Amino acid sequence: MRHLRGLALFCALALCCGASLPAASRLFPVDEVKAGMTAEGRTVFAGTRLESFTVHILGVLRNVMGPQRTLILARLEGGPLANTGVIAGMSGSPVYIDGRLVGAVAYSLGSFAKEPIAGITPIEEMIADAALDTPRRRLAAARVPRGAGIDDPLTDVREAFASLTPFAHSPFDAEPAAGTPGSLAALGAMLRPIATPLGLGGFSASTVAPLESLFHAAGFLPAMTGTGAAQTPSTSTPAPALRPGDPLGITMVSGDLEVGATGTVTEVDGSTVYAFGHPFYNLGPTAFPMTRAYVHALLPSLQNSIKIASTGAVIGTISQDRATAVAGRLGPGPALIPVAINLTAAGATRSFRMQVAHDQLFTPLMTYLTIVETLTSYQRQMGASTYTVNGRAVLKGRGEVVIDDVFTGDQAPMGAGNAIMGPLTTLLRNVHEPIAIDAVTLNITASEELRTAILDRVSIDRPSVKPGETVPVTLLVRTYRGQSISRTVPIRIPLQAKGSVSILVADALRTVQADPRDTSPAQTRSLPQMLAALAEIRHANRFYVRFVQPDQGAVVRGESLSSLPASVIAVMEGDRQGGSFRGVGGTLSGDWDVPFDYVVSGSRTLTIPVD
Repeated sequence: MRHLRGLALFCALALCCGASLPAASRLFPVDEVKAGMTAEGRTVFAGTRLESFTVHILGVLRNVMGPQRTLILARLEGGPLANTGVIAGMSGSPVYIDGRLVGAVAYSLGSFAKEPIAGITPIEEMIADAALDTPRRRLAAARVPRGAGIDDPLTDVREAFASLTPFAHSPFDAEPAAGTPGSLAALGAMLRPIATPLGLGGFSASTVAPLESLFHAAGFLPAMTGTGAAQTPSTSTPAPALRPGDPLGITMVSGDLEVGATGTVTEVDGSTVYAFGHPFYNLGPTAFPMTRAYVHALLPSLQNSIKIASTGAVIGTISQDRATAVAGRLGPGPALIPVAINLTAAGATRSFRMQVAHDQLFTPLMTYLTIVETLTSYQRQMGASTYTVNGRAVLKGRGEVVIDDVFTGDQAPMGAGNAIMGPLTTLLRNVHEPIAIDAVTLNITASEELRTAILDRVSIDRPSVKPGETVPVTLLVRTYRGQSISRTVPIRIPLQAKGSVSILVADALRTVQADPRDTSPAQTRSLPQMLAALAEIRHANRFYVRFVQPDQGAVVRGESLSSLPASVIAVMEGDRQGGSFRGVGGTLSGDWDVPFDYVVSGSRTLTIPVD
């Protein structure tokens, strides 16, 4: 009996000791990896069924460009890999040596490779990177948009959307570890992160085509999928626990339209999930919904084979996007931005509801895509059309940005998308303070006709004016069908006016060109000033009446100063090199806008003597 008690006590102690062993005992150290070893990889090639493939270790590369960055080179074998090569969507597939996790399949050897050569990111580096507590890398500030059709907000996105970098920029950067053939060093400069499938549910190819090169440059492979199709076939039983090798989704848009990237789970440690083995976009701290994913089929290709997959139910939050891993926690998903689009055409209204992830780079772009797709799907895709857009972006604790404009012509859907994308890009990438978007609501009225008008004549009913009096200025415009429309706006002549005054009537583009104020990021000193600049965005459906009188003034850090003495102007000119000073020869004494139901163009200037 005493012996039995002793045996029981020994077993209990052994179990306790075993339970206290560090999790690292489940990992295979990269320092022990040797060329010639055989490992086992796991992934899902179709549906949700895990399958194994063979991994032949070719060697280990250490990259001196990134301290302590290491990559394991391997040849993959098994399943469909001989026909497909390394598959987009395999990123994160776990690799085991003697049952211990060594890393994730993460890099591939260019296009048209005859063998599935892959780079494996060590799991130790993935875990270390995911634990980093560094702040979000802020993107360069975007210029405050000046007006409809004047700026191209996609320019700022294109500049920020190039992240697909090689493991090493030259063969000399990749140092083979001991025992690795030196010829393998050249492979380091050829290895790129495996492309990430970007499922676009409910989108048409015509909407995505203008941005396809942008997505490819960022390491994404766009693929059209259905919406809500990612659920596994059996929904009556609880979903199984997330496993290493399972497909994993990162959702950016959900609802009536869906956008989601897919990869593979590398490891699940309690509630912490590690995946991809390379960055999604190397954003640092993030807040994207983590979802399950379903692989519908494989598309073999000589250039880029891809898993056709779509995202499903939210199971957590992707909180880290690092150089070697994407990581997050199982549980509730993050708060998203509700986007509501109410489209009225031929007297009928359709409502569309989406949820967009909150991110300084992806929120503006995804909102733009949802607007363009909604308009092109339910209105004609070819030929002229007109959209009257009224809406607002509600800012948390900062009021709202109002959208009120008209867009017409072949590019009208893109113009409507730009109307909200420009302000969102400026706000989310501002250098002053973080800002949160609570909601975006757009009411759009569509008509399948061209609605343009040009300025025909500007007149007043008297030959001269007096200081302090109110003068009616009449604008006569002619529509594209030849119809004449007149509008009258009363303007008050300043009390200090003398000599002669100029009244400029111009469309949005010409008004911006005549405006001496600079709204570049360097010229907005605070978020309130930026919000004020956004409120002054010029609209395509308005003529602007501006009262200008000769004066010596300046624009300093975005603020207009008038009636400055010559001595002050001389001192301020010394600040020209800093870009904060700009001299102007006239003072803006009044600014009025005259709205039309058309996209207007043209300009006229009246010079009037002052009695």
